[in-house]
Amino acid sequence: MSGTLYLVPTPIGNLGDISRRMADTLEQADFIAAEDTRVTVKLLNHLGIKKPMAIYHRHNTETGGRAILNRLQDGESCALVTDAGTPAISDPGEELVAQCAALGIPVCAIPGPCALVTALAVSGQPTGRFTFEGFLAMNKKNRRAHLESLRGEERTMLFYEAPHKLAATLQDLSDAFGPDRPVTLCRELTKLHEEVRRTTLGEAAGYYRENVPKGEFVLVVRGAEHQEEQEATLEDGLLLVARLQGEGISLRDAVKRAARELGLSRNQLYSLAVEK
Repeated sequence: MSGTLYLVPTPIGNLGDISRRMADTLEQADFIAAEDTRVTVKLLNHLGIKKPMAIYHRHNTETGGRAILNRLQDGESCALVTDAGTPAISDPGEELVAQCAALGIPVCAIPGPCALVTALAVSGQPTGRFTFEGFLAMNKKNRRAHLESLRGEERTMLFYEAPHKLAATLQDLSDAFGPDRPVTLCRELTKLHEEVRRTTLGEAAGYYRENVPKGEFVLVVRGAEHQEEQEATLEDGLLLVARLQGEGISLRDAVKRAARELGLSRNQLYSLAVEK
């Protein structure tokens, strides 16, 4: 019988955020799969836990993942952790979970710290509907295409960004969505120098061109304003009728089709078309 893969979140900055259930899961697992064992061992020492560890990160998903899957299929249980936050969220653990699902290996997610949820909650931006976009691509063409696909996005958008790329990213976001678009920049969440800055994309881009950013950022960008669709008028209907007649369609059939497509009264449109 297969063992279970436990997804165990780790604090994103404050060790006080470790829950009893998270600690118990780490204690009870047969082994721990860690992104960086040097980081994880500090947490384990804080909790007084000693466990065998395996390495699993984005550079060894094939070999490291296969080794973990083999042990799970042999009946061992594994606690998967990242350096900070929830495994499988913008993280190679996503691939391991998918492989477990395909093989019928049980996966159990333990609730806990997650930077994007923490940032969204404190942002002051709308939280009812949102989309997590992770890190933007470094390739300029791919980045441009990604942002272009979000140009009309009405949901709140969340991005992760490293300090050395922040200024360029803010400028790209400002170019794509406009300098007046509201944004909340969340820096070093839960840590000693936590900062939440509510401003606009244009102001933020200018500020960080002049001031070197420090720490990891979550950017919470307000979505586009909802555009109400305007109801078609009889004049719109006449224009469509004229275009359809130009394609060789009879007046009666053109009116019938235009009225159906634009949601207009066929009789009113026909009378007006005859008058014109």
